[in-house]
Parts: sequence; structure tokens; C-alpha cells
Amino acid sequence: MTALKQFSRLEATGLWRPSPDEQRREVIVSLGEATLTLSDINGTALAHWSLGAVNRANGKDIPAIYHPDNAPEETLELDGSESEMINGIDRLLRAIDRRRPRPGKLRFLLTGGTLAAIAAAAIFWVPDALERYAVTVVPPVKRVEIGNNLLQHIERVAGKPCATRDAQQPLDRLANRLLTRGRIVILPGGARVSAHLPGGIVLLNHGVVEDFEDPDVAAGFVLAEAVRASETDPLAALLDHAGLVASLRLLTTGALPDGALSSYAEYLMAETPALPPVDPLIAAFDHAEIRSTPFAYALDITGERTLALIEADPRAGDGSRQVLSDADWVRLQGICGA
Repeated sequence: MTALKQFSRLEATGLWRPSPDEQRREVIVSLGEATLTLSDINGTALAHWSLGAVNRANGKDIPAIYHPDNAPEETLELDGSESEMINGIDRLLRAIDRRRPRPGKLRFLLTGGTLAAIAAAAIFWVPDALERYAVTVVPPVKRVEIGNNLLQHIERVAGKPCATRDAQQPLDRLANRLLTRGRIVILPGGARVSAHLPGGIVLLNHGVVEDFEDPDVAAGFVLAEAVRASETDPLAALLDHAGLVASLRLLTTGALPDGALSSYAEYLMAETPALPPVDPLIAAFDHAEIRSTPFAYALDITGERTLALIEADPRAGDGSRQVLSDADWVRLQGICGA
């Protein structure tokens, strides 16, 4: 029902002009559920106007003038004395107008939705996509350069890398024994026991080589970092911490801001990473032919937290293939001048 119930039986007298060439004539105006019916004084219907297609031609002026949408030359004039009919028609026209679809509103909603989607993409998708792109296009040589630059910032936190002349060759042999590519750096300080940087750089705290007699322990920390690097690209981790601007700088200039490197160096050295997933870690020990048990007890002297590494030790029966000779291991233990 289009018409409001309180106006369903409303009648009034008005002046109807079928066309500009005809005289106005007095008619009885009846407000129905969906139409205005115009009748002569004998009750003969002269016209039926659909309320959905009626317009008021003169705003709020009196007398009120109405016409059908498609026939503005046909008019109905209601005098101010018919205020109840005028109010009724106007209320109905407003109610009908509110129910009409609003193409402009729809365009506004669609435009707003599109802009919101673009903004959401800029906030949530673009940084991740840019980071992923940067990680894929940065060549190995540039990764090594970034890793070395990051290491310089880490020196402020953990000290200058240890590098005695006698220990350098054993350290290189340890890297060649355990890593496909890259190098191992021994740090004299810092809370982090081990870490990895872009460019295949593995960091070990001096205690890893000084405090354990078995080189399998140091080998275990190196393998653990290699597994972490395979699980999470170290450059991706750096860019994720550095943010969108740093990724843009890397793509446009080939370098990362010093502030981003400094901030990440402090974060990295203070972080306590979780143990890598056991299955790929055991696989790494197996491939390197090294026992996992010494590493497990180095992490937890009771073996309770690292029981999986002890029980699944791939070389428990055969022992490790030599990591370093005894002479090399002794020289490596003195790399920090201890």
C-alpha cells in the first residue's frame, strides 16, 4: 500500500486543466491507496494519477499545483482551504520519494567502497607485497652487503667480531663444513647466543666455542641458524621490522637507512628465538652427519625441553663425522683472545 491509511478516504475540491488549451474545471479529488482520482460533480472519473508519478510544481506555494511526471501540461490546483488534502498528498509524495532508489547515492556508496578498498590495500596489502618483491629482486651480492652493514651496527651492541690470526682458518673451515654458502662470525658480547643475517652470515656468541669442549655444540648452533634462515628469509625479517619506507629505499637506492639497520640490530640482539621446528632441524643434523644430542644438552642441561632432539639423534650410534680437528678446535676456542 502506497498511501497512508489516514488519508485513504480523503476528498477535496480542486481545479483541473487537462491541457494548456482547455479551461480549468472544478473536480472532486479523491486520495486513494495508490492514486489520485479526479471526478466531476456527478462522480464520473475524469483522470487517475498514480501517486508514484505525481509531482508538485510550485514547492510550498499556495495554491498547490500538481501534475503527472510525463505530462506537466496537465495540472491540478488545490486552494489553501484544502490544506488537509495538500498535506496528505505532500506527505505521501515524500514517503514515495524516500523509497525510490538513489543512483547518486549508489554511486557514492560504490565510490566510497572502492576508495576504502584501495586504502585498505595500501595499508595492509601494499607493504607486504612490496616487501615480498624486494626480497625476490635483491641479488645475493646486495644481500651480503646488507648483512655486512647490519653487522657494523651490531658491533655497537655486541662488540667487534673476534678475529685472531690463528683462529681464522679454523673458523673458515667450520663454515665450509656446515654451510652451503656464507660465513661464521664470533661476537665477544651480546645476549643473543646465535643469529643469522642476510648474505648467509651466522653469528655465534663467544661462549659457544669457549664454554664447550665438544665442537658438535657449536656446529649445532650453526645448523639451527641455517634452518631458521631457510624457514624465514633474513632479509624479509629485516624489512618486516624496518617498514614500508625502508623497502622503498632499498628498491629505489639499493641501500637501507642507517636508522632502520640500527633499530633492527638492537632488536635482533635482544630477541630470544624459539627452537626451530624439530623435523627440519634433525634433517639438517643428519645431512651434516653430526649428533644432535650435544646441542640439545647445551640448550637444556636436563634435556627435558630438548628431549625430541635427543631421542631422534640421527648419529647417536655412529657418532659425528669430524667437525674440526682437535688442533683447529683449540685454536678456534681462543679466537677472542681467551
